[in-house]
Amino acid sequence: MRRFGPLAEREFRLLLFGRTISMAGSAMAPVALAFAVLDVTGSVSDLGMVLAARQVPTVVFILFGGVWADRLQRHKVMVVSNLLSGGGQAVTAALLIVGHAQIWQLAVLAAVNGSASAFFFPASTGIVPQTVPPSLLQQANAALRLSMNATMITGAALGGVLVAASSPGWTIAIDACSYIAAAVCIGAMSLPPGLRGEGSTMLLELREGWRDFWSRTWLWAIVLQFAIVNAAETGALDVLGPAVAKKHLGGAGAYGGILSAFSLGLVLTGLVMLRWRPRRILRTATFSIFPMVLPLIALARPAPLALVVVCAFLAGVGIEVFGVLWDTAMQQEIPAQRLSRVSSYDALGSLVLVPVGLAVAGPVGAAVGLRASFIGSSVLIVGATALVLLSHDVRTLERRPT
Repeated sequence: MRRFGPLAEREFRLLLFGRTISMAGSAMAPVALAFAVLDVTGSVSDLGMVLAARQVPTVVFILFGGVWADRLQRHKVMVVSNLLSGGGQAVTAALLIVGHAQIWQLAVLAAVNGSASAFFFPASTGIVPQTVPPSLLQQANAALRLSMNATMITGAALGGVLVAASSPGWTIAIDACSYIAAAVCIGAMSLPPGLRGEGSTMLLELREGWRDFWSRTWLWAIVLQFAIVNAAETGALDVLGPAVAKKHLGGAGAYGGILSAFSLGLVLTGLVMLRWRPRRILRTATFSIFPMVLPLIALARPAPLALVVVCAFLAGVGIEVFGVLWDTAMQQEIPAQRLSRVSSYDALGSLVLVPVGLAVAGPVGAAVGLRASFIGSSVLIVGATALVLLSHDVRTLERRPT
């Protein structure tokens, strides 16, 4: 059975199947939600507000999600989160299908989904070492990332096809079913409970995580970088991108194709990263962020769809290089017993400005024009990334020999 690697472990198989099913549905949801809002009001500002409503509770609750993921059985936290997300998506689908959806309702239900995500992702970060022996951990992480990225390709493309062929409501209904199916798979896992130190409190545990976070210059510098990068990129691509696709590139199918090309870049680069081991891990990771601006520049004109797709692919290549090397740096430098809490601070800092970016993208696009908005976002991404390279730790931190 060892020739099957981590798939020989029952708990890992259940985790992999559950996350794959959930991610397949979730990959369809952004396309469906974007065009649902545009169908309801036709306003990119409304789309930005709905997307921001999902991100705000994630930012608010992510630290608490990290603490509770260390305290409780992580798979049970994931099950409850999946059920909550599935219920929210089911109500959203029903409102869209019957034609009674209003923007405030979509925003509230998006907030429910975001709250569930704040508890799901810290738990999913810490659960992998509980499902496989240490010798199989790298293979397990690689399998999870490849599965996630592969389902993003097919899910985004299928989402565009389903929206074009039926409606956003039915596409989101499929996403709701995927959450329920994922909850069944993950709920079948059998894992030990989390550990809580004697006399420990949530405040104390948060302080310990903060000390570990703030004591590493490379860590908070890159998190600060991504506070800007994520806000600029998501605001431009997720809010203004669908509007450009609908007006100039052919609609939902084209937008789904752009997202699929991005995911294809992730998958193919993930295969490369199984073997490529650069020595200066953070310097290489930081340089890989610059291609993120390519699809934004292409959409600014807008360029022909084929060129936008190629640019999205190259952006995916860069993001996957960063993602693999960032995970490596975190696992190498952060004590395992505090990794979930430090990861929560990483997530909080990286996401804190995303709701702002989503909320202002529409009004800014209306005020200065789509082309200027895409170019401005690109300048912010390049500037924030270039500043990180001024850090000595970022330039010199090396991979430790195994």
